[in-house]
Amino acid sequence: MAGRGSRLRPHSLTVPKPLIPVAGQPIVHRLVKDIAKVLKQPIEEIAFILGDPAWFGDEVVSSLEELAQDLGAKASIYRQDKPLGTGHAIMCAKPSLSGPAVIAYADTLIRAQFDLDPKADSVIWTKRVDNPEAYGVVKLNEDEEIIELVEKPESFVNDQAVIGIYYFKDVGVLKEKLQEILDKNVMNGGEYQINDGIKRMMADGKIFKTGTVDEWMDCGNKAITIETNQRMLSFIKADGEEQLIASSAKFDNSNIIEPCFIGENVSLKNSTIGPYVSIGNNTSVEDSIVKNSLIQSHTSIKNANLDEAMIGNHVKYDGNYTSISIGDYSILE
Repeated sequence: MAGRGSRLRPHSLTVPKPLIPVAGQPIVHRLVKDIAKVLKQPIEEIAFILGDPAWFGDEVVSSLEELAQDLGAKASIYRQDKPLGTGHAIMCAKPSLSGPAVIAYADTLIRAQFDLDPKADSVIWTKRVDNPEAYGVVKLNEDEEIIELVEKPESFVNDQAVIGIYYFKDVGVLKEKLQEILDKNVMNGGEYQINDGIKRMMADGKIFKTGTVDEWMDCGNKAITIETNQRMLSFIKADGEEQLIASSAKFDNSNIIEPCFIGENVSLKNSTIGPYVSIGNNTSVEDSIVKNSLIQSHTSIKNANLDEAMIGNHVKYDGNYTSISIGDYSILE
């Protein structure tokens, strides 16, 4: 979680990207819960690798500790002080790298149902894509084992893209290989990469298999995050496992076109909301039409016609703009 999320600015200027809510919950909260569903077994510990304490401060730590506690797990907090790559970030959590473990990057969301292959030393989670040349993909042998990771192949190798979630039967083996990389200063693009540790495991004969997810949703920038919010709302509505509209929300001459997430103490007046809108706690919307949009908490919206908009916390908005991106504590009147 140590990155600054520069592609999602201005929203990530005041809130770390993994904690930006999508469909009513922070991205990292949804990701961890979805991984837990796939694993179907108790989780003892969740280790979070964060960046600068000035950015990932006490409030962030408290949120992550509560997330772990809700899953019956211990939270361990580590810091990556310099952006030296995925391999370096993982090694920042060295004390936690033993036994079976999942490693995940906290900027994507998934929907998946599959069983971990008990014969595999590691499972790399993938998603079938239409344009594999734009991704890192896996190369398989006749036994459906991963024998190579290929970054943005110029000719067709496979259509299963690596999404950044990995299972290791014993993550201590990966730790050993990543330590070798650090000791020998093996870098790619000026960074220490997890793939170099994985390749060394493959060279030792470790068995890698795929676990293919049904849905893979990115939260890299504003447009993609709005699309992910739409898809998550549809999934949640179909599942029926979460309450999307808070009982404390107030509606005055307003219409909601589902699916939408409406948070606690939201006030809607003379407005049409939806479909595919998420509104955070303590926000008011008046004399407005809002669809396909994300609006966070403690915000006031008036006289708006919004479509594909992303609006932060503590914003005051009164105007004619449609597809906008406004960060926290902004005023547009």
